[in-house]
Amino acid sequence: MLQDLNIFGTLNAFKLLYNPKLCKHYGVFPTFDQVPIPVNNSIKAIVLDKDNCFAYPKQSTVWPEYKAQWEKLKQTYPGKALLVVSNTAGSGDDTDFKEAKLIEQQTGVNVLRHSKKKPGCKEEILRYFRENNVTTNPQEIAVIGDRLLTDVMLANMMNAYAVWIKDGVKISNNPIVRFEKRLASYMGLGTQSSKRDHSIITNDDILPLGTSKIGNPKPSIT
Repeated sequence: MLQDLNIFGTLNAFKLLYNPKLCKHYGVFPTFDQVPIPVNNSIKAIVLDKDNCFAYPKQSTVWPEYKAQWEKLKQTYPGKALLVVSNTAGSGDDTDFKEAKLIEQQTGVNVLRHSKKKPGCKEEILRYFRENNVTTNPQEIAVIGDRLLTDVMLANMMNAYAVWIKDGVKISNNPIVRFEKRLASYMGLGTQSSKRDHSIITNDDILPLGTSKIGNPKPSIT
């Protein structure tokens, strides 16, 4: 359907052809409950994706297994310092922001109202944190999400701290998600699948398109 089409995200994906570092991240974790809290000592604000990050896709509540992690996150980043940014809830597709309001009621966390979908809403995010006296420095913001071409790219476009949730509540068979994982493997972006394992990525780990790490086989994508 037309409302599901993210034109901005599609166009920005082509930026990877000449700047693959737009998909760099500082941590990759299989699931939301594996993310360390605090995320980093320098982080003052958190941007959270919803679907397949802390919630089951198209649901408005925190996934039951993540509730303890969710409460810890809210305590560490209280009030306006924690913000849900979704490409459905709070976007132009959300009539009267009904979905955004429901998520706020269910989770106790604000949902950004934004006119541009990720990764194009960086100015709206920065304005939110600035107007609410959380931070004016994008390097003090972490973006946590399951999509390389929206969440991780958004973080890099705004010079923030990117955290990639690789598997999420459920492993997606969406062709775009599968492409993102293949891209991450191709670029050497730390795609270990162990539920206990995670990788921390540095700039030196980001390979230009057309190269690969010798002796580091690509994991199979199912």
